[in-house]
Amino acid sequence: MKASRLVVAVALAASLLPAGCGGGQGIGPGGQESAGDERTIKASDLNPQPREKVKDGGTLRWGINEFPTQWNRTHVDGNLAMAAVISNALLPSPFTSNEKAEISVDTDYVLDAKVTEQRPKQVVTYTLNPKARWSDGKPITWADYQAQWQALNGRDPAFHIVSSTGYQDIEKVARGKDDHEVVVTFRKPFGDWQALFGPLLPAATNRSAEAFNNAWVNRIPVTAGPFKFGGFDQTAKTITIVRDEAWWGERAKLDKIIYRASEQDSLIGAFNNGELDIIDVGTSAPDYARARTTTGAQVRQAAGPDFRHLTFNGSSELLKDRNVRQAIQLGINRQAIAQSDLQGLDWPIALLNNHFFMNTQEGYQDNAGALGAYNPEKAKQMLDAAGWKLNGAVRQKDGKPLDLRFVVPSGVQISKAEGELVQSMLAQIGVKITIRAVPSDDFFTKYVIPGNFDITPFAYIGTPFPVSSSYGIYANAANGQNWNANFGRTGSPAIDEAMSRAAQSLDPVRARAATQAADRLIWQEVNVLPLYQRPQMVAVRQELANIGARGFHDLRYQDIGFTD
Repeated sequence: MKASRLVVAVALAASLLPAGCGGGQGIGPGGQESAGDERTIKASDLNPQPREKVKDGGTLRWGINEFPTQWNRTHVDGNLAMAAVISNALLPSPFTSNEKAEISVDTDYVLDAKVTEQRPKQVVTYTLNPKARWSDGKPITWADYQAQWQALNGRDPAFHIVSSTGYQDIEKVARGKDDHEVVVTFRKPFGDWQALFGPLLPAATNRSAEAFNNAWVNRIPVTAGPFKFGGFDQTAKTITIVRDEAWWGERAKLDKIIYRASEQDSLIGAFNNGELDIIDVGTSAPDYARARTTTGAQVRQAAGPDFRHLTFNGSSELLKDRNVRQAIQLGINRQAIAQSDLQGLDWPIALLNNHFFMNTQEGYQDNAGALGAYNPEKAKQMLDAAGWKLNGAVRQKDGKPLDLRFVVPSGVQISKAEGELVQSMLAQIGVKITIRAVPSDDFFTKYVIPGNFDITPFAYIGTPFPVSSSYGIYANAANGQNWNANFGRTGSPAIDEAMSRAAQSLDPVRARAATQAADRLIWQEVNVLPLYQRPQMVAVRQELANIGARGFHDLRYQDIGFTD
């Protein structure tokens, strides 16, 4: 498990929020059935097969849409879905989730984990699997957990972390009765404690900022999973992982997995030509149609807890005024974007009006209010009041035009189409949009993370923990500089306080109420503009087992393989 949402340019099959994504007919808000829509939405679609029906051996060819460089996923540059797709086969995590977002220990790494004290402080005790070892031969012990807490608690800004959520609430991590017992004492309650320590990295990585920031750049120095690192080919843009014969769990069925990075446009062609066995189709109707008609293939589809959105850069000179951000939000017709993105996909079209809960999820409620509506006339009034006056077709203030950079990854047609729609919509209120396509491999590391954009579209993918997985996205930077995973670079103490109340509450009703309070404040701030809950659509060879559109379900990489 992981405590922060992943980011992805297209949107990849992965999980993010808890509960309510079960099957049923036309699931609507709050997990209720929607009358008149008989389409079945699955919680996951993996072609589950027992291990004895999966062949031993074989190579899986997996298409991905970017080639990560930072492989430390707790580093701000490593918080990418593609890095997770690969390293989930290589690294430990104490817990695993099923398709219903029910959490259990992964006994390959942890035999037991539970809250052992609640008063005067919350204490969690982990019993580690003594067989678990890093690929360098060292055992996985309490010291690895302690070092990870020390690196991620946010006290040393030299560690460029994604988020300190949960770790900042820990008072100490200590050795228990032996090296394989970890005792974690919290300073204050943290309800999502199962979101912590996954993926776990070795103590050597976490003991210095130099190692944390740099030791995993273009390297995967150590592993502890059913597969181990095989090699990078920078020219062919491939990453190879191979079965680890030293793995103490059930032996991996596949001999190797070769991940091939390419722009989204070319992945579907490679799949159609038989060069790849699995790709994420995204929300491209032409790609969906082409994948469905590929000989020997099928598209597996699930109600992903992923959501498509636009991020507004509040540190941009043109968007630093919240009233301007609100006006531009009102000038964007989200319904038109959703209909354009999802047409031809045989998927219900519904706007997402919550930053934490998905439409299909228990706890969902519409907190958007007037700010979620399309209201170009109100937008014009607000821009006038903010001093941005029409000068011909484009508004100006102090001689500067209101010309916003809409940055998209090249080769991702859905992003380009969204940019063109926003460009047309905002032209009607006197705002110019300049679409800038950048290389897919650079999209996050050179543009989104450092803030080289005004508006940008992508998808968030997270975990079964609604608040802790989102906390870093909306957390305020007290010094106005260390935004970490908050790419919108806006926040407030009030938002932080509401999210903290939600995270600390062990009462789900109170936690949910605090979450809704935080959500209403985020709508006012205009950091992330949700568009819609995105379906997971994964094209696979039909003989592939235990892989596909997974929803909340964590893949068991050792069980993936081919059937007869």
